[in-house]
Order: sequence, then structure tokens, then C-alpha cells
Amino acid sequence: MAATANPTVSADFPEKVSTGRMIGFLAMVFGMFMAILDIQIVSASLSEIQAGLGAGSEEVSWVQTAYLIAEVIMIPLSGILARIMSTRVLFAMAAAGFTLSSALAATATNIEQMIIYRAIQGFIGGGMIPSVFAAAFTIFPPSQRSIVSPIIGLVATLAPTIGPTVGGYISHAMSWHWLFLINVIPGIIVTLVTWSFVDFDKPDRSLMAKFDWTGLFAMALFLGAMEYVLEEGNSKDWFNDERIVWGAIAMTFGGVLFFYRAFTAEQPVVDLKAFANRNFAFGSLFSFTMGMGLYGLTYLYPLYLARVRGYDSLMIGETMFVSGLCMFLTAPIAGMLSAKMDLRLMMAVGFIAFGGGTYMISGMTKDWDFYELLWPQILRGCALMTCMVPINNIALGTLPPERIKNASGLYNLTRNLGGAVGLAVINTLLTRRTDFHTSRIAESVTWSNPAAMNWLDTMSANYSTFGLDGDLAALKRMSSMVNQQAWIMAFIDVFMGLTVLFVILAIMTVLVKKPESAPPPDAH
Repeated sequence: MAATANPTVSADFPEKVSTGRMIGFLAMVFGMFMAILDIQIVSASLSEIQAGLGAGSEEVSWVQTAYLIAEVIMIPLSGILARIMSTRVLFAMAAAGFTLSSALAATATNIEQMIIYRAIQGFIGGGMIPSVFAAAFTIFPPSQRSIVSPIIGLVATLAPTIGPTVGGYISHAMSWHWLFLINVIPGIIVTLVTWSFVDFDKPDRSLMAKFDWTGLFAMALFLGAMEYVLEEGNSKDWFNDERIVWGAIAMTFGGVLFFYRAFTAEQPVVDLKAFANRNFAFGSLFSFTMGMGLYGLTYLYPLYLARVRGYDSLMIGETMFVSGLCMFLTAPIAGMLSAKMDLRLMMAVGFIAFGGGTYMISGMTKDWDFYELLWPQILRGCALMTCMVPINNIALGTLPPERIKNASGLYNLTRNLGGAVGLAVINTLLTRRTDFHTSRIAESVTWSNPAAMNWLDTMSANYSTFGLDGDLAALKRMSSMVNQQAWIMAFIDVFMGLTVLFVILAIMTVLVKKPESAPPPDAH
């Protein structure tokens, strides 16, 4: 018999994707771009939001944390929801809900409202991201993946990279409200287009009867608590804070229950069987690590530029634009190379280039500016696309289509968790290495050091000419210089750690099995 029993996929990949399906897919890609962009778009404008809502510095950080926690719960859940509701219904509803919650966020009059609206926005928006990956590897034949994979790879990496740039421009040119209002018109268009043109699959509502509600609760508790602990741990001194301890307990309980249900439930919320595929497992590991690099550097560069160089959000955005431009220009080249090169070699080259960019930072000083950061940013942008395209193809390109919906949720989850873990590790290392270098520098800046005493005497005399307390002003200046130098040294330590990590990844590519074409859907 012909392979028609599986209603969700065709019996074989079509030779040519119809115009309607292409329009629907491109609308989905744009929806994913909006959802990922909104992770970082507020990062450069939190001070404006804080002032506008009269919030405290700890409260305003939840504008971003609430979005991340809600999104990381929805991403793996989207796989089974797409099977129950169909991609068309899930994506259109997610786009509509994302648009509405964006509009609500712009109307927030206090920080509590903003946090609630951002959580809704993140949860609903998280349903759009994996659907695009699943659609790309379901409806397009392998011959067209050299075009499609760079598109989704570009969006997944470019959106968080340019988020601070876009946010900086918008908040400077208009007001923080437009960080959210800018989603409304495009969101309405994406909703209407996906509802009209997306027809990749059919719903299977029989799965609802077997839905694992206990597994859903456990997953939400596990991932939500994990994201909270990782986001807030360093600022609260980790397990010295009672809330972090309770968060870790909740994460552990949720994790044990979630994995138990994943392996015993008849219809688990998340099917972990995809990890039995060697290439998917390695692809997810690489995606996790790329999340650390992607989100880590998007955090580190602005941190240095603001803290040491004194840049505002607009100037940071203009400096960071280089990486985004390089990603955009490299995407088509990466697509062509992926069709001709061994994907393992391509990944290794990308990892080495990324590590080379981080190694170049190890010589930085407090005087580094746009031009000193230019080549590291160029390497970063080119390397991200050189890595992400083959990683996408290796992780998802060889799975059978009926596994791709669940697998794409897991795959995207690894990138987001990698970003969360990376930021937690980076912040902790910065704190601890700064303390270490401060104590080491302070050992040499003592009253018995003639050079230090001469410097203090000179600075004290200079400040005294302006009618200030010269001795006190000179000591404060020296303390500031010691702290800044210690922080820069810690910054360099983090970049050296990232360099070693990506060199290890380049070596690990030899463990990946040479990719073969994806098997066709099951025939009956």
C-alpha cells in the first residue's frame, strides 16, 4: 500500500515546495525572529523601564527573567502541542497571543503588571521557535537544506545578537513602550499569514486523552526552578540565600519526577528517545555550548563597554552591530559550504574560529575600543554561522520526520539552557576571579612599595591644588584603579576559559557520525 497512514507527513519529501507553503514558512521564520529577539531587546533598556515604572534594580531584572523562565518551559512542550493541535493552529495561536501580550506589556503601569505580561509573552512566544525547525526539516527535501538551514540558523543567532542594538535604538529614538509596540503590526501579519498558508500537518487530538499532566507539572517545576537558580544565583551569593536553596530543592524534585514520567508514561510530555540518535545527542551538546558562547558574548561585550568605556546603550549597539552584519553576510556562504564540505570539518573550523576570536580578547586593556574589538567580533559573527548550520543539519537532518517535532523542542531547549548555564558560570567566574585578582594586586600596592607611595603623593598634590582632601581623593582613585584592573583580568580569564572550551569542541567533532540522508516517513 502507499504510505498514507501517517496523517502528519507525506510519504516522501516533495521535489518542490509550493509557493503557499514557502510563504507560510517564511512567516513562521519571522515569528521566530520576533520571539527570540524579545529575549534580549529589553536588556539595553532596563534602566529606562525601571525609571518609567518606578521599580527597584532587583525588581526590573525580572522583566527579562520572567520571559526566560516562561519560554524555557514552553519550548519542549511545543512538540506534543503541535501534534495535538497541528502546526498551523499552534503557531497562529502563539503569534496572536505573543502580539496581544506585547501590546499589554506596553500598557503596564507598574512592575508587577510588566512581569506578568512578560511571562505570558515568553510562554506563548516559546511555542513558535521549535515549530520553525520542525517545519524546515519536515517539508523541505535534503537538496534544499543548504538554503533553509542557514535561514533558521541566522535567525536563531542573529536575533539575540542584535537585540541590544535594536533595543538601544528604539528606546533612544522613541520610548521603552515601543520595545513592545513594535511587535504588534508584524505579529498580526504573521498570525494571518500562518493561519492562511501553513498546512504542513493535521492534528491528532487522540493524544489529548493520554496527556501526561503530572509530567507537565514536573517539567514546569524543573525547568522554571532551574532557570531561576541560574539567573539569580550569582547575585544572591548562591546557596547562602534561602530562596536559591528552595529553588534548588524544587528543581531537584521536579527533575526526578520529570525524568521518571518521561521514561514511564504512556505518552510523555517530552519524548527523550531522540537522544538515542548519536548525532542528535552530539548536536544538542554542541547547541548547548553554542548557547553559552552566543548569549555569553552578547552579555560580556556590552558589560565591558558600559563598565570600562562608559558607553550608553546606543553606543554599545553601534559597536555590537559588526557581529550581526558578519552573520548576515556569512549565512549564504555557510549554506553553500554545508552542501559541499564534510559537516564535521565545517563545525571544527567554526569552533576554532570562535575560539580564536575569544583568544584575541585575552590581550585587552582598559583602553580597548571599537577597532580593537573589530576582529574578535568579525570572527565571532562568521564562526557562529559556520557552526550553527552544520549543527542544525547534524542534529535534526537525519531524524525520521515523525520524531522531528519533539526533537526540535529538545534541541532548541539545549541552546537556551546553554545560555542560562553560560551566564551563571560567567557571572560567578567574574565575581570570584575579580576578588582573587583584587587581593593579589592589593598585596603589591602597600605602604612599603616606593612606586605606589610616589604615585599617591603625586595624585594627592594634584587634588590638593583644587581644594580637595588630597590624601583621601588619591586613595579613592587608587582603589578604583585596582578594582578596574582586577575586573579586566577576571574578564580575560573568562575569555581564556571560553577559548579552551571551543578548542575541546573542535576536537570532539571527530566523535560525530558522518551524516546520511534522513530516512523517509514510515510506510504502511
